Amino acid sequence: MQFLKLFHLLSALVWVGGMFFAYVVLRPAAVDMLDPPPRLKLWSDVFRRFFKWVWASIALLLISGIGMILLYGGMAHVGIHVHIMLMLGIAMIAIYGHVYFALYLKLKRFVLEQKWKEAGEILGKIRRLVGLNLTLGLITVCVAVAGPLLS
Repeated sequence: MQFLKLFHLLSALVWVGGMFFAYVVLRPAAVDMLDPPPRLKLWSDVFRRFFKWVWASIALLLISGIGMILLYGGMAHVGIHVHIMLMLGIAMIAIYGHVYFALYLKLKRFVLEQKWKEAGEILGKIRRLVGLNLTLGLITVCVAVAGPLLS
């Protein structure tokens, strides 16, 4: 059980921490220092690297989370906070799936084609959804910590 909790926590830290860094630190610095073409190229490459880690995090979160639920005897035997975390996690995965398949792949294509206006519009949409996912991720962390205390 402890290894499942450790993998679960590390996976959440990678995903949520990565979004926090990108949203709060990297984005403002990139806006301050780079014109749109190099900034869009930077984001395309940053996402390429980070999204590999997000896919791995999602896989480990699902495996470890479902594993822990099964060890507790199933959903009927876990606290409401676990139900809430699972719901939030599924929402985050769905949002990420949209970001990756509907937006990031377009961003990559627009950057390669040097269509800066279109790439900028897509990056704006990604930014808003990353902000939403970051918020959901931080709420999930709060539920994980406070949930057992409330049960």
